[in-house]
Amino acid sequence: MSKNATSGDGTDGKARAKSRPGFFSDRRGSTAMEFALLAIPFALLVFAILESCVSFAGQEVMANVTDDVARQLRTGQLQKANVTEASVKQLICSRLEIMVAKNCPGLLVDLREYSSFADAATAGFRIDGDRIVLTQGGGDMTPTVSPGLAESINMLRVFYKWPVMTDLLAKQMQNFTDGTTLHFASVTWQNEPFDN
Repeated sequence: MSKNATSGDGTDGKARAKSRPGFFSDRRGSTAMEFALLAIPFALLVFAILESCVSFAGQEVMANVTDDVARQLRTGQLQKANVTEASVKQLICSRLEIMVAKNCPGLLVDLREYSSFADAATAGFRIDGDRIVLTQGGGDMTPTVSPGLAESINMLRVFYKWPVMTDLLAKQMQNFTDGTTLHFASVTWQNEPFDN
């Protein structure tokens, strides 16, 4: 067969070879490839944004619930004789359950009376492994629920271990080794002069 022979369909063999694009110059399927390369990072980014938004909303709900319970204590609606750790946790948890798991696992509440606002300002906390340790003036304290009487100074602190689900945010957001981050709300006030 000569060099200039044509194939059965009437085209020159060299011309046909040149008309077929190579692998890297073939543009068919490029959109599918680009989508495949970008879909995973895009999905991770979307899930990270959604999780951040839900986490922020959960923090805001907890702050509002803490303010509401503090207002009930400040005005005498809830009085020392009727306040227990279980009742305060139930008040908070009943409103938090729209955002968190049933019975609010990991919810920690601390409510106590202080002699002055300066004394209340020394209250703090630290994270020790997977535990939240309450501190006061450099020493550790045990969480308690013990509100004061009329005109006393009180502080309510609420802690919740919020689960982090998106791997992209796990290292940046988590405070605890169990993959959760801390949601925290605090209110300090002086009770009104209600009848004890």
